[in-house]
Formats: sequence, C-alpha cells, structure tokens
Amino acid sequence: MKRAMTRRLLCLVLIVLVMFVVHGINSLMKGRLNYFGIIPGSESHWWHIFTAPFIHGDSAHLINNLVVLVIFSSLCLARSIRFYVGSSLFIISLTGSLVWLLGREAIHIGASGWIFGLWSLSLALAWFDRRFMNILMACLVFFFYGGMVYGVLPTDRNISFEAHLFGALSGVLCAFLYSVYVKWSKEFSGRN
Repeated sequence: MKRAMTRRLLCLVLIVLVMFVVHGINSLMKGRLNYFGIIPGSESHWWHIFTAPFIHGDSAHLINNLVVLVIFSSLCLARSIRFYVGSSLFIISLTGSLVWLLGREAIHIGASGWIFGLWSLSLALAWFDRRFMNILMACLVFFFYGGMVYGVLPTDRNISFEAHLFGALSGVLCAFLYSVYVKWSKEFSGRN
C-alpha cells in the first residue's frame, strides 16, 4: 500500500516538474515554445496535440492549471496509475484532435483540456459506474468544482473554450468506455 502511494505521488511530482521545466525554458525563450501549441488544421503540426498541454502562457496560467490538475489527477490516481495514465492519454488525444479539427484559428496551449477531461470523468463515472466511491468523488467534485461547467462557454477570446468543451466531452466518453470495459471484464471473467 505504501509503495503504491509512493508511486502515485511520484507520478504527480513528475508532472509538476515537467510543467515547471517546460515553463522555465519557455520563459527563457520569450514564449517561443508556444509554437508547439495546437494549430487547428495545420497538417505539419498535428503532433502538437501531445505538447500543448505542457505549455503555458505565463506563470499565473501555469499555477492555476497545476493546482486543479493535481487535484483531479489525485482523484484519478486514487483508482490506479494505470487508470490515470490511460484516461489522461485518451483525454489528451481526443481533446487535442477535436481542437485541431474544429478549433478556431489560434495557437491553443495549456492543460485546461486535460483538466476539464479529468473533471468530467470524475463526474460521469458516477453516472455510468454507480459504485459508492464514484458517487462520493462525483459529489465532492460537483460541490467544490461544479462551477467549471461555465468554463465551456466562450467568454474570453484569449481562453480556448474549445479545449474546455472538448476536454469535458472527452472525459464523459472516457467514463462511458471505461464502464463498458469494466462490465465486459466482469462478464468475461465470470464465464471462465
């Protein structure tokens, strides 16, 4: 148990360190790494889907995203590292792909799509997989972060509401697919 907790904590620390290092390099380079954000429709930049969540415009952007990312990451890590990594890759990939396909002309950077995905995943798991732990986590997330639902609305030209919206949708789809997988696994293991 202690070993599992240590691994989960190391996972969080690694993400935070990577974010700070990337931000430090970007600051020294006067924002040139922003180029590695998602540029919708740019065929040569499709792979920026995987770099954009680690790039932030300024320190306030980074800190605001990191605090919430650590909270929602911790909730997912409470299940397992495998669940967290799989869910995060799914959310980052689908959110980034949708922003790349449908986002407005801009360079989309930041972890907010990932954050909104983890947020909606925590909420939607209670609907699709009605175990007590999922319902408890969803209630806590809704109570403390229910207002995030307004973040999917276009309120500021400088904020990628597309990443927020597509992140939230990706998290719901991830929860649905995970619940199908869990049900299928139980049925399959019951037959053997």
